[in-house]
Amino acid sequence: MRKKLISLPLLLSGVLALSFIAAVPAAGVQYDTPALDVPYVPTTHELVEEMLKLGGVKPGDVVYDLGCGDGRIVIMAAEKFGARGVGVDLNPERIREANENAKKAGVTDRVKFINGNLFDADIREATVVTLYLLPDVNLKLRPKLLRDLKPGTRIVSHSFDMGDWKPDKEVEVNGSRLFLWTVPKKN
Repeated sequence: MRKKLISLPLLLSGVLALSFIAAVPAAGVQYDTPALDVPYVPTTHELVEEMLKLGGVKPGDVVYDLGCGDGRIVIMAAEKFGARGVGVDLNPERIREANENAKKAGVTDRVKFINGNLFDADIREATVVTLYLLPDVNLKLRPKLLRDLKPGTRIVSHSFDMGDWKPDKEVEVNGSRLFLWTVPKKN
């Protein structure tokens, strides 16, 4: 019987592929570049709508989505809720997609997308902020939210809380947790 030899590059590529597959926590997860703090995991349209409802989004609101991905949250805020929206994301490819999606939805006059770091973004205009980040990123972002946002601004997070800052409301939608906080008056 003849033994087949597998080349080292082929063997290594298979091992790397299996390592990547094992590292992906759920089907459909798309990772941005390794330099980014948060993987790109799109929120379902149903959850986006529930996040916006939980945040009490209405006409006149300005929704900021930090780590906006393809722009679906601010686009729906404009389309269905009559709000204006701003999305911030580090990945230029996501910003390109977001702009294309806004154009398709016909809301480019009410939304804009910024390619930049959410920690550096000017969020003072926001009346609602949405997040789908990671627990440690939420905790690092919390001081900025409390410092930069006006009292009464609503913050909605998908899946992850803010440590010891207890939410005003917490709901479960199809197995996902959504959290709502209201920025308190400054002392």
